[in-house]
Amino acid sequence: MSLAEEIKQKAFQLGFDLAGITDASPLNNKQLKLFTDWLALGYAGRMDYMRDNFDKRTNPVKLLKSARSIICLGLNYTPPKTQNETTTPPAPMGTVANYAQYEDYHPFIKKQLRKLTDFIGSIAGTGFRFRICVDSSPLAERALAARAGLGFIGKNRMLINPKLGPQILLGEIVTSLKLPADEPIKADCSNCDRCSNACPTGALRPDGRFDANKCISYLTIEYKGEIPVDLAQKIGDRLFGCDECVLACPYQTDAPVCKNNQFRFYDDRAKLNLNEILNMSEDVFEAKFADSAFMRVGLERLKRNARICLNNITR
Repeated sequence: MSLAEEIKQKAFQLGFDLAGITDASPLNNKQLKLFTDWLALGYAGRMDYMRDNFDKRTNPVKLLKSARSIICLGLNYTPPKTQNETTTPPAPMGTVANYAQYEDYHPFIKKQLRKLTDFIGSIAGTGFRFRICVDSSPLAERALAARAGLGFIGKNRMLINPKLGPQILLGEIVTSLKLPADEPIKADCSNCDRCSNACPTGALRPDGRFDANKCISYLTIEYKGEIPVDLAQKIGDRLFGCDECVLACPYQTDAPVCKNNQFRFYDDRAKLNLNEILNMSEDVFEAKFADSAFMRVGLERLKRNARICLNNITR
Protein backbone atom coordinates (compact mmCIF):
# COMPACT_ATOMS: atom_id res chain seq x y z
CA MET A 1 0.00 0.00 0.00
CA SER A 2 1.39 3.43 -0.95
CA LEU A 3 1.81 6.26 1.54
CA ALA A 4 -1.11 8.14 -0.03
CA GLU A 5 -3.36 5.09 0.29
CA GLU A 6 -2.32 4.61 3.93
CA ILE A 7 -3.14 8.25 4.66
CA LYS A 8 -6.60 7.96 3.11
CA GLN A 9 -7.32 4.70 4.89
CA LYS A 10 -6.38 6.28 8.23
CA ALA A 11 -8.55 9.32 7.43
CA PHE A 12 -11.57 7.07 6.92
CA GLN A 13 -10.77 5.26 10.18
CA LEU A 14 -10.80 8.65 11.91
CA GLY A 15 -14.34 9.26 10.68
CA PHE A 16 -13.85 11.36 7.57
CA ASP A 17 -16.11 10.52 4.65
CA LEU A 18 -13.92 11.92 1.88
CA ALA A 19 -10.17 12.09 1.33
CA GLY A 20 -8.26 13.36 -1.66
CA ILE A 21 -4.91 14.88 -2.55
CA THR A 22 -3.92 17.78 -4.76
CA ASP A 23 -0.64 19.57 -5.38
CA ALA A 24 0.28 22.84 -3.71
CA SER A 25 0.10 24.99 -6.84
CA PRO A 26 -1.84 28.29 -6.75
CA LEU A 27 -5.41 28.63 -7.93
CA ASN A 28 -5.65 28.75 -11.70
CA ASN A 29 -6.31 32.00 -13.57
CA LYS A 30 -10.04 31.32 -13.93
CA GLN A 31 -10.48 30.77 -10.20
CA LEU A 32 -8.37 33.82 -9.39
CA LYS A 33 -10.48 36.02 -11.65
CA LEU A 34 -13.73 34.74 -10.13
CA PHE A 35 -12.43 35.50 -6.65
CA THR A 36 -10.95 38.93 -7.44
CA ASP A 37 -14.09 39.98 -9.35
CA TRP A 38 -16.27 38.84 -6.44
CA LEU A 39 -14.26 40.95 -4.02
CA ALA A 40 -14.16 43.96 -6.38
CA LEU A 41 -17.95 43.93 -6.76
CA GLY A 42 -18.36 44.12 -2.98
CA TYR A 43 -20.12 40.78 -2.80
CA ALA A 44 -18.06 39.74 0.24
CA GLY A 45 -20.00 42.25 2.33
CA ARG A 46 -18.19 43.16 5.53
CA MET A 47 -16.18 39.94 5.63
CA ASP A 48 -12.86 41.77 5.51
CA TYR A 49 -11.03 38.56 6.31
CA MET A 50 -11.85 37.40 2.79
CA ARG A 51 -9.74 40.28 1.48
CA ASP A 52 -6.94 39.79 3.98
CA ASN A 53 -4.08 37.39 3.25
CA PHE A 54 -5.09 37.17 -0.41
CA ASP A 55 -1.77 35.58 -1.38
CA LYS A 56 -2.09 32.90 1.30
CA ARG A 57 -5.69 32.19 0.39
CA THR A 58 -4.87 31.61 -3.26
CA ASN A 59 -1.38 30.11 -3.01
CA PRO A 60 -0.76 27.35 -0.41
CA VAL A 61 3.00 27.85 -0.55
CA LYS A 62 2.45 31.19 1.17
CA LEU A 63 1.05 29.25 4.13
CA LEU A 64 3.87 26.72 4.21
CA LYS A 65 7.06 27.45 2.25
CA SER A 66 7.91 23.78 1.84
CA ALA A 67 4.39 22.82 0.71
CA ARG A 68 4.20 20.27 -2.09
CA SER A 69 0.83 18.58 -1.51
CA ILE A 70 -2.51 19.24 0.15
CA ILE A 71 -4.51 16.46 1.78
CA CYS A 72 -8.18 17.44 1.64
CA LEU A 73 -10.73 15.81 3.95
CA GLY A 74 -14.51 15.98 4.05
CA LEU A 75 -17.01 15.19 6.81
CA ASN A 76 -20.68 14.67 5.96
CA TYR A 77 -22.92 16.60 8.36
CA THR A 78 -26.39 15.71 7.06
CA PRO A 79 -28.32 15.42 10.34
CA PRO A 80 -30.40 12.41 11.36
CA LYS A 81 -34.08 12.51 10.48
CA THR A 82 -36.10 14.29 13.16
CA GLN A 83 -38.86 12.35 14.78
CA ASN A 84 -41.90 13.17 16.86
CA GLU A 85 -42.02 16.81 15.82
CA THR A 86 -45.06 18.57 17.24
CA THR A 87 -47.26 20.17 14.62
CA THR A 88 -47.99 23.13 16.90
CA PRO A 89 -44.95 24.11 18.96
CA PRO A 90 -45.77 25.50 22.43
CA ALA A 91 -43.87 28.72 21.78
CA PRO A 92 -42.53 30.67 18.79
CA MET A 93 -39.42 28.88 17.56
CA GLY A 94 -36.44 29.86 15.44
CA THR A 95 -34.78 27.39 13.07
CA VAL A 96 -31.07 26.62 13.17
CA ALA A 97 -28.82 25.65 10.25
CA ASN A 98 -27.97 21.97 10.22
CA TYR A 99 -24.25 22.33 10.83
CA ALA A 100 -24.88 24.34 14.01
CA GLN A 101 -26.89 21.47 15.49
CA TYR A 102 -23.56 19.72 16.05
CA GLU A 103 -20.68 20.65 18.30
CA ASP A 104 -18.39 23.33 16.86
CA TYR A 105 -16.72 21.57 13.95
CA HIS A 106 -13.53 23.66 14.04
CA PRO A 107 -11.94 22.05 17.14
CA PHE A 108 -13.44 18.66 16.30
CA ILE A 109 -11.94 18.49 12.80
CA LYS A 110 -8.64 19.99 13.98
CA LYS A 111 -8.38 17.26 16.60
CA GLN A 112 -8.96 14.57 13.99
CA LEU A 113 -6.46 16.18 11.62
CA ARG A 114 -3.89 16.27 14.40
CA LYS A 115 -4.37 12.51 14.86
CA LEU A 116 -3.87 12.10 11.14
CA THR A 117 -0.65 14.16 11.11
CA ASP A 118 0.64 12.11 14.06
CA PHE A 119 0.01 8.98 12.01
CA ILE A 120 1.66 10.42 8.90
CA GLY A 121 4.67 11.51 10.91
CA SER A 122 5.05 8.00 12.32
CA ILE A 123 5.35 6.48 8.85
CA ALA A 124 6.81 9.31 6.77
CA GLY A 125 9.89 9.81 8.87
CA THR A 126 11.87 13.01 9.31
CA GLY A 127 11.31 15.97 7.04
CA PHE A 128 7.52 15.88 7.34
CA ARG A 129 6.28 19.45 7.63
CA PHE A 130 2.64 20.42 7.68
CA ARG A 131 0.01 23.00 8.50
CA ILE A 132 -3.53 22.11 9.57
CA CYS A 133 -6.33 24.25 8.15
CA VAL A 134 -10.03 24.29 9.03
CA ASP A 135 -12.19 27.03 7.52
CA SER A 136 -10.79 29.96 9.52
CA SER A 137 -7.34 29.57 7.94
CA PRO A 138 -6.79 31.70 4.81
CA LEU A 139 -7.08 28.92 2.25
CA ALA A 140 -9.47 28.51 -0.70
CA GLU A 141 -10.56 25.15 0.64
CA ARG A 142 -13.53 24.49 -1.64
CA ALA A 143 -11.49 25.12 -4.78
CA LEU A 144 -8.73 22.87 -3.50
CA ALA A 145 -11.16 20.16 -2.40
CA ALA A 146 -12.67 20.18 -5.89
CA ARG A 147 -9.19 19.92 -7.38
CA ALA A 148 -8.52 16.93 -5.09
CA GLY A 149 -11.59 15.12 -6.38
CA LEU A 150 -13.85 15.48 -3.34
CA GLY A 151 -16.66 17.02 -5.39
CA PHE A 152 -17.49 20.03 -7.53
CA ILE A 153 -18.48 23.58 -6.66
CA GLY A 154 -22.17 24.04 -7.42
CA LYS A 155 -24.26 27.09 -8.16
CA ASN A 156 -24.96 27.36 -4.45
CA ARG A 157 -21.18 27.88 -4.05
CA MET A 158 -20.96 24.76 -1.90
CA LEU A 159 -18.74 21.76 -2.54
CA ILE A 160 -21.10 19.04 -3.75
CA ASN A 161 -20.24 15.37 -3.69
CA PRO A 162 -22.54 13.31 -5.93
CA LYS A 163 -23.00 10.65 -3.21
CA LEU A 164 -22.99 12.81 -0.08
CA GLY A 165 -24.59 15.99 -1.39
CA PRO A 166 -23.52 19.53 -0.38
CA GLN A 167 -23.55 19.22 3.43
CA ILE A 168 -19.82 18.64 3.84
CA LEU A 169 -17.38 20.17 6.31
CA LEU A 170 -13.81 20.52 5.07
CA GLY A 171 -10.33 20.35 6.53
CA GLU A 172 -6.86 20.35 4.97
CA ILE A 173 -3.30 19.37 5.72
CA VAL A 174 -0.82 21.42 3.73
CA THR A 175 2.32 19.29 3.72
CA SER A 176 5.90 19.13 2.52
CA LEU A 177 5.34 15.54 1.34
CA LYS A 178 5.17 14.93 -2.37
CA LEU A 179 2.08 12.78 -2.86
CA PRO A 180 0.32 11.73 -6.07
CA ALA A 181 -2.56 14.07 -6.87
CA ASP A 182 -6.09 12.80 -7.45
CA GLU A 183 -8.12 13.84 -10.47
CA PRO A 184 -11.13 16.19 -10.19
CA ILE A 185 -14.46 14.47 -10.68
CA LYS A 186 -16.47 15.06 -13.84
CA ALA A 187 -19.82 16.37 -12.60
CA ASP A 188 -21.63 19.68 -12.40
CA CYS A 189 -25.08 21.20 -11.95
CA SER A 190 -25.16 23.32 -15.10
CA ASN A 191 -28.72 22.32 -16.01
CA CYS A 192 -30.22 22.92 -12.56
CA ASP A 193 -31.33 26.16 -10.89
CA ARG A 194 -33.11 24.77 -7.85
CA CYS A 195 -30.74 26.39 -5.36
CA SER A 196 -31.02 29.89 -6.85
CA ASN A 197 -34.80 29.53 -7.12
CA ALA A 198 -34.96 28.47 -3.46
CA CYS A 199 -32.83 31.35 -2.13
CA PRO A 200 -35.22 33.58 -0.13
CA THR A 201 -33.33 36.82 -0.76
CA GLY A 202 -31.81 36.48 -4.23
CA ALA A 203 -28.28 36.15 -2.86
CA LEU A 204 -27.67 33.56 -5.58
CA ARG A 205 -27.92 35.96 -8.46
CA PRO A 206 -29.28 35.13 -11.93
CA ASP A 207 -25.82 35.84 -13.39
CA GLY A 208 -24.40 32.99 -11.31
CA ARG A 209 -22.61 35.20 -8.79
CA PHE A 210 -23.13 35.01 -5.05
CA ASP A 211 -23.91 38.24 -3.19
CA ALA A 212 -23.16 37.64 0.48
CA ASN A 213 -24.79 40.99 1.39
CA LYS A 214 -28.17 39.32 0.84
CA CYS A 215 -27.37 35.88 2.21
CA ILE A 216 -29.32 34.92 5.34
CA SER A 217 -26.38 32.90 6.68
CA TYR A 218 -24.15 35.94 6.31
CA LEU A 219 -26.74 38.29 7.82
CA THR A 220 -27.55 36.14 10.85
CA ILE A 221 -24.00 34.96 11.58
CA GLU A 222 -21.36 37.30 10.12
CA TYR A 223 -23.11 40.68 9.87
CA LYS A 224 -22.69 42.75 13.03
CA GLY A 225 -25.03 45.69 12.34
CA GLU A 226 -28.76 46.14 12.24
CA ILE A 227 -30.14 44.10 9.37
CA PRO A 228 -32.03 46.22 6.77
CA VAL A 229 -35.79 45.87 7.11
CA ASP A 230 -36.40 44.52 3.59
CA LEU A 231 -33.90 41.70 4.17
CA ALA A 232 -34.99 41.11 7.77
CA GLN A 233 -38.52 40.38 6.59
CA LYS A 234 -37.19 37.67 4.27
CA ILE A 235 -35.31 35.94 7.06
CA GLY A 236 -38.54 34.38 8.27
CA ASP A 237 -37.96 32.18 11.30
CA ARG A 238 -34.28 31.49 10.54
CA LEU A 239 -32.53 32.26 13.81
CA PHE A 240 -29.05 31.08 12.82
CA GLY A 241 -28.03 30.43 9.24
CA CYS A 242 -30.02 29.15 6.29
CA ASP A 243 -30.09 25.80 4.48
CA GLU A 244 -32.51 26.55 1.64
CA CYS A 245 -29.97 26.37 -1.20
CA VAL A 246 -28.51 23.19 0.27
CA LEU A 247 -31.79 21.38 0.87
CA ALA A 248 -33.03 22.27 -2.62
CA CYS A 249 -30.04 20.54 -4.23
CA PRO A 250 -31.01 17.27 -5.99
CA TYR A 251 -27.81 15.69 -4.73
CA GLN A 252 -29.07 16.20 -1.18
CA THR A 253 -32.29 14.24 -1.73
CA ASP A 254 -30.81 10.80 -1.10
CA ALA A 255 -27.72 11.87 0.84
CA PRO A 256 -26.89 9.62 3.81
CA VAL A 257 -26.91 11.01 7.33
CA CYS A 258 -23.70 11.72 9.22
CA LYS A 259 -22.23 8.40 10.34
CA ASN A 260 -19.49 9.78 12.58
CA ASN A 261 -20.81 9.09 16.09
CA GLN A 262 -17.89 10.97 17.67
CA PHE A 263 -19.20 14.23 16.19
CA ARG A 264 -21.71 15.27 18.85
CA PHE A 265 -25.19 16.07 17.60
CA TYR A 266 -27.78 17.92 19.69
CA ASP A 267 -31.29 16.98 18.65
CA ASP A 268 -32.75 19.88 20.66
CA ARG A 269 -30.98 22.56 18.60
CA ALA A 270 -32.93 22.27 15.33
CA LYS A 271 -35.42 24.82 16.69
CA LEU A 272 -34.93 27.14 19.64
CA ASN A 273 -37.49 28.97 21.75
CA LEU A 274 -37.28 32.62 20.72
CA ASN A 275 -38.59 33.98 24.02
CA GLU A 276 -36.01 31.96 25.92
CA ILE A 277 -33.28 33.45 23.75
CA LEU A 278 -34.58 36.98 24.34
CA ASN A 279 -34.61 36.43 28.11
CA MET A 280 -31.32 34.54 28.25
CA SER A 281 -28.45 35.77 30.41
CA GLU A 282 -24.84 35.70 29.30
CA ASP A 283 -24.04 32.95 31.82
CA VAL A 284 -26.85 30.72 30.57
CA PHE A 285 -25.86 31.36 26.95
CA GLU A 286 -22.26 30.34 27.57
CA ALA A 287 -23.26 27.27 29.56
CA LYS A 288 -25.73 26.10 26.91
CA PHE A 289 -23.71 26.85 23.77
CA ALA A 290 -20.08 26.73 24.92
CA ASP A 291 -19.21 24.00 22.42
CA SER A 292 -21.22 25.29 19.49
CA ALA A 293 -21.08 27.62 16.51
CA PHE A 294 -23.44 29.98 18.37
CA MET A 295 -20.43 31.36 20.22
CA ARG A 296 -19.37 33.03 16.97
CA VAL A 297 -22.36 35.38 16.99
CA GLY A 298 -22.59 35.95 20.74
CA LEU A 299 -25.74 36.51 22.75
CA GLU A 300 -26.54 40.06 21.63
CA ARG A 301 -26.55 39.21 17.93
CA LEU A 302 -28.52 36.04 18.63
CA LYS A 303 -31.10 38.19 20.42
CA ARG A 304 -31.15 40.53 17.41
CA ASN A 305 -31.94 37.54 15.22
CA ALA A 306 -34.59 36.32 17.67
CA ARG A 307 -36.37 39.68 17.57
CA ILE A 308 -36.43 39.57 13.77
CA CYS A 309 -37.79 36.02 13.75
CA LEU A 310 -40.46 36.88 16.32
CA ASN A 311 -41.54 39.94 14.31
CA ASN A 312 -41.76 37.83 11.16
CA ILE A 313 -43.76 35.09 12.86
CA THR A 314 -46.26 37.41 14.51
CA ARG A 315 -46.77 40.10 11.86
